[in-house]
Amino acid sequence: MDTKSIIAVVAVVVLILVVAGIWFFLSRRRESGLQRTQEAEDQEGSSSREGRGQGPSGREPLQGQTEGGAGAQGPSARSGSAGEGAAQPARPPQSASAVVTPATPASRLTRLRARLAKSPNPFGKALFSILTKDHLDESDWEDVEDTLLMADVGAEASGQLVDDLRSDARVTGEKDPAAVKAMLREKLIALVDPSMDRSLAADRQGAAKPSVIIMVGVNGTGKTTTAGKLARLFVGAGKSVIMAAADTFRAAAADQLETWGSKVGVPVVRSDREGADPASVAFEASRKAQECGADILIVDTAGRLQNKANLMDQLGKIRRVVEKNLPVDEVLLVLDATTGQNGMTQARVFAEAIGITGIVLTKLDGSAKGGIVISVQRELGVPVKLVGVGEGPDDLSPFNPESFVDGILGEG
Repeated sequence: MDTKSIIAVVAVVVLILVVAGIWFFLSRRRESGLQRTQEAEDQEGSSSREGRGQGPSGREPLQGQTEGGAGAQGPSARSGSAGEGAAQPARPPQSASAVVTPATPASRLTRLRARLAKSPNPFGKALFSILTKDHLDESDWEDVEDTLLMADVGAEASGQLVDDLRSDARVTGEKDPAAVKAMLREKLIALVDPSMDRSLAADRQGAAKPSVIIMVGVNGTGKTTTAGKLARLFVGAGKSVIMAAADTFRAAAADQLETWGSKVGVPVVRSDREGADPASVAFEASRKAQECGADILIVDTAGRLQNKANLMDQLGKIRRVVEKNLPVDEVLLVLDATTGQNGMTQARVFAEAIGITGIVLTKLDGSAKGGIVISVQRELGVPVKLVGVGEGPDDLSPFNPESFVDGILGEG
């Protein structure tokens, strides 16, 4: 190799070494700068935590704890370590600033009349339009009966109302529309049966404390939403409430219930494991409600297909374990009013499995199916106690026969 070749090789080697040295120097400088930045951020974060009273781990002390150790826990604190999938004690709701004031029961009745009056084609309006004709022939009476049947009043009740109307001289002889409407109102109120006791057990004088309400019904009826709205109704009446998320088969059910509870300051007892034993959640909630002296415990339950025997058995088990701590005062069946007579099958199955004390009809404002109020009461012998007339948080109302009839007759 000649001299020029050797010089060229040496120059290339030197160049490579110089480039490598520069790259190494810059890399070390960049790493040193990042390290100093991280140290500064850590120091700043530590100072901030110390100012808020947090420990070195950055976690805030648990509610009810002091520097010396764990203090007494309130109704919403987490306590105890139960077995795997066991219920967690009631979780705290949002801060007081986030809690809203629910509507009062009186204002809800006004909303019930207005919503029903504005609903599409309530069957009361259809009946009134037929009965105010100058001369009623046989086809008109058939239209009356068809209107009642399409509104899910039921065959027996429809036949009874038609017979009463045909025999009432005020229908065949009265021409004043106001008088006809007054007569129709009277007949419909009688069918709805104002004599039934529609009060909730928790509202009665001398009610047990805590008063336990179990919510049952198939998925899709709005059962969990109704449980949350019912909690709002009680809070609006000045009562303290705890809810139990015993629908452990639907992943979002507990989260949904917590969302409702957080808006009105109601704690929720739940399990963090999907598919956990619902009865254990209900039992823990009953124990917690008793310890806290809550006025009301609302237990939300699973609602998978109602013809599955294991679900019915599970509902019975929930009731039995709760009654080891507290008597169950109320079992409310939630039905979707738009399902009409299909809902009657659901009602019969649940009534046989767990026994029900009242019915909640949801989605009553969206169709002309209001006649199910009459048919379900006749079938089961239990009253409709609450109705849902919209998607708003305060659109759950105590059922009032007069307000219901006024609504379906178009008198908001």
